[in-house]
Amino acid sequence: MGELLTLARLEAGSAEVKCERVELVELVAAIADDAQFEARLLGCDVQLQASGEFVAEVGAALLHRAFENVIRNAIKFTAPDTTVEVMVKVDQQQLKVMVADCGPGVAEAELALIFELFRRVDENQGVAGFGLGLVIARRAIESHGGEITAQPRTGGGLCLSLRLPRQTAL
Repeated sequence: MGELLTLARLEAGSAEVKCERVELVELVAAIADDAQFEARLLGCDVQLQASGEFVAEVGAALLHRAFENVIRNAIKFTAPDTTVEVMVKVDQQQLKVMVADCGPGVAEAELALIFELFRRVDENQGVAGFGLGLVIARRAIESHGGEITAQPRTGGGLCLSLRLPRQTAL
């Protein structure tokens, strides 16, 4: 219910976003660390590669939800005995977070569908969900002037790339 309410507020442009100064590399690292417990229960691992620092005035709760949705989604779909890779890079203009799993992936023609409301391209894979997580992630990232994209991962799986500009706009 909380996910649906968050999405409704984002869609209406009425999400009350409390902006605060946050170090986003640390935020992503904390989420990856927390997700490691879930990953191990499912027989996989989360590996974080992060460097640099990215301090920004953002809606921390909203971005936390976006990063968490993407990382936990990757864990749900990755195969047992594989690793979900979370890579965080910082440069002068942007923060870039890439999350790659070793799951079944998504056909090229269906990549855009994973960001549509209630749309799941994995109906027959037995993974619980309602098709809200990546929609919320996209809206949250876009509300900060960023973008999220998906592409097939070399060797199988899916790679999501999230980019936030240094000067975010809410």
